[in-house]
Amino acid sequence: MASALEDPVLIRPFRGHKAAVTGVAFNAGATGLATSSLDRFLMIWKLKAQSRAFRFVGHVEAVTSVQFSPDGQLVASASQDRTVRLWIPCIHGESSVLKGHTAPVRSVSFSQDGHFLVSASNDKSIKIWSVHRQRLFFSISQHTHWVRCAKFSPDGRIIASCSEDKTIKIWDTRNKTCVDSFVDYGGFANFVDFNPSGTCIASAGSNHTVKLWDIRTNKLLQHYRVHRAGVNCVSFHPSGNYLVTASTDGTLKILDLLEGRLIYTLHGHKGPVLSVAFSKGGEKFASGGADAQVFLWKTNFDSFDYKEVLKQHIRRTHTDDPPHLLDIYPRSPHPHDEKCQSVEVNPSFDVPDTQTHDPPIIEISSSSSFNTLRRGAGFSNGVFTFKDDISSEESQYPSASGLATSPKRKSENESESALRNVEKQRGISPSLANALEHIVEQLDVLTLTISILEQRLTLTEDKLKECLENQQKMLPQGRQGE
Repeated sequence: MASALEDPVLIRPFRGHKAAVTGVAFNAGATGLATSSLDRFLMIWKLKAQSRAFRFVGHVEAVTSVQFSPDGQLVASASQDRTVRLWIPCIHGESSVLKGHTAPVRSVSFSQDGHFLVSASNDKSIKIWSVHRQRLFFSISQHTHWVRCAKFSPDGRIIASCSEDKTIKIWDTRNKTCVDSFVDYGGFANFVDFNPSGTCIASAGSNHTVKLWDIRTNKLLQHYRVHRAGVNCVSFHPSGNYLVTASTDGTLKILDLLEGRLIYTLHGHKGPVLSVAFSKGGEKFASGGADAQVFLWKTNFDSFDYKEVLKQHIRRTHTDDPPHLLDIYPRSPHPHDEKCQSVEVNPSFDVPDTQTHDPPIIEISSSSSFNTLRRGAGFSNGVFTFKDDISSEESQYPSASGLATSPKRKSENESESALRNVEKQRGISPSLANALEHIVEQLDVLTLTISILEQRLTLTEDKLKECLENQQKMLPQGRQGE
């Protein structure tokens, strides 16, 4: 095993959200970071010093989850407004709304090839969406309570989901069936994710625990009791040897999975830590908390060169059939308690950070949904650039001085004229546009009606279950009386 080098260190905080940060995700090159928040906004941060940040406005309720597509061309977000959005991370703020869930959406995650998206919702369902067609591919509804999280395996052949019904389920995406189920009687899992080789999953428990399950042998491998409150999120280091955890107790912890022990406890967030994620290369990780702050950390704790390890993971992901018997996975099945051996890392936040200033924020309202996924979106000089397939104009956007940080809404006449121009470009007559708008409104009403009906049905089911349980209790009592 590689020798330890230095302790993890805080690179810098990012401040810009107005409420708790619910999700963090790096782009492929670890040059940008996307974050989601209860403040209803999605933010994208350029990690270079003195770069602007972008606030994307579109969701009408809290944003619960965010992820970059593997190629970095898209960002997916989930929200309590019952929608999933696909964003092109450009200055236009173009997004496509995926409607289908009838309750708040808890999580969203891309498949490794970027072709599919899986979402988990309080409507007890998991939905798989086609990214290119921007439509529902299929839906799974076998959980009996709210689904907190769903993730694709690295090879895309299976999905792991966790629910407040206290189960973690493994699904075969080809025949859409549940192939395994792990039950945690001590509580439910808030979050679940695969290790890089796809051989095991880690769950973040509401009962303060972190558990690792081998999906080949269907056994619990490791059980960590190192937090003093619920665990909200976990992220595997790309080597598969380490796991970082985020907890309501206000700390992040790094576990050495090969040795089966806690090695670092990181402080800094004021209040619960809700999200954490390693970058694709493992050299950085980011955390988001209820204090509305995003922290960027440098890993530092292992000198091993992961390029060969990553090549092995990619090769196995694309060629070998499971199980991957040669992959490293946690060895010891016994529980691991918190010990005094862990190194405490506590950056001081009492002294104001005078070196790093908060980045200027440009607010971008979502424009009309995009019909085809365009290529060429990316970062350049702290400004998002976007190459439009239709236009051959210069794609570099003006500096922050030429953009309003809080753009006011245009007048109705300007909006109508802009809408007419778009309609002319797309060849849609005003009468057809009005008819389509009316249809969309009716569909929204229908979706709301279905949601209300589903809620009533759920209440009825719960009441019927309660009646049956009471009846079962009364029968033995009646027999004893006789």
